[in-house]
Amino acid sequence: MRIALLAHLRHPVAHPFAGGMEAHAWVLAEGLMARGHEVVLFAAGDSDPRFAIDPVIPVHHERSFPGLEHRGDAGLKAHVDAGYAGACDRIAAGGFDVLHNNSLSRLPLEPRRLAAVPTVTSLHVPPYAALCGFVRDSLVPGHRITVTSEAQRRLWWPEGAPPRMSVLHNGVDPDSWPYRARGDGGAVWSGRIAPIKGTHLAIAAARHAGLSLTLFGPIEDPEYWAARIAPQLGGPIRYGGHLSGKALADAVGRASVFLFTPCWDEPFGLVAIEAMACGVPVAGIDRGAAAEVIGEAGCLAPPNDVPALADALGEALAIPRAVPHARVLRLFTRDRWLARCEALYVQAARTAER
Repeated sequence: MRIALLAHLRHPVAHPFAGGMEAHAWVLAEGLMARGHEVVLFAAGDSDPRFAIDPVIPVHHERSFPGLEHRGDAGLKAHVDAGYAGACDRIAAGGFDVLHNNSLSRLPLEPRRLAAVPTVTSLHVPPYAALCGFVRDSLVPGHRITVTSEAQRRLWWPEGAPPRMSVLHNGVDPDSWPYRARGDGGAVWSGRIAPIKGTHLAIAAARHAGLSLTLFGPIEDPEYWAARIAPQLGGPIRYGGHLSGKALADAVGRASVFLFTPCWDEPFGLVAIEAMACGVPVAGIDRGAAAEVIGEAGCLAPPNDVPALADALGEALAIPRAVPHARVLRLFTRDRWLARCEALYVQAARTAER
């Protein structure tokens, strides 16, 4: 198939990943190409050059409009809208069999655009006002919508999901997150260092449990970092930097337990299954899709309960490492995910032809 992938534009789709949406788009593009599809990635122009990139904007907008995401900035909105409008026009005229829309833009959801090319839209966020109405009005022939978990589905459609919506769990390549039979006795955390990711709770729980902890990931919120994270570093708490690829997999896989600390309704939690693939059990906060994703591979604590999270660390350490690894192989592999994507592409194309 000839497939257009439309990405979020805040960061480049390139290593080291700024977050789960960038990782999702990169792995999707690479995986579909490996399965013989022709893929064009519509993303920020400074994304990974190994892909055929059609730039939606010249560079990711965190570079040209730093710190303005979620601030309602009119200049950023106009910049992004103009980029997506042009990209949607090129996709419509580009002879694509299907569009996989991974953006947070309303523009690919407009009826006239959905009529131009069969579309699969993957929702990566909980519902919010600027997008909700467009999503609900977009359930037309030739359009399929996916969410990453049952928990996310219930947020978007508490009254029951429409027939053209499905749950599509994310997946990882086990070869990229290799299994290790033993850990080093310490804890690890990875993700965007920002309040909604709960980095401060991971530090507090590790201290309470008497465990060493290494943090990995980009510093998304410098004020949060300066006020709540940097002062806590030293001794058993360290920052290991923003790693990518094999270096990050090696670092995560060496740990004995992974801390997953969302302070929002996390739709999935890609970092959790990356750790689980390595055989690392998870101690986490029970929000969003955490219970659905982690299952028997970890232990969960209520939100904002540091002593309970510390207890969960101790309980998770007792879980055999084969358990999280087996859960990923059963439910969350890249091949399983890609096969489901391909099936959705075929469904969207067939429905559009009727």
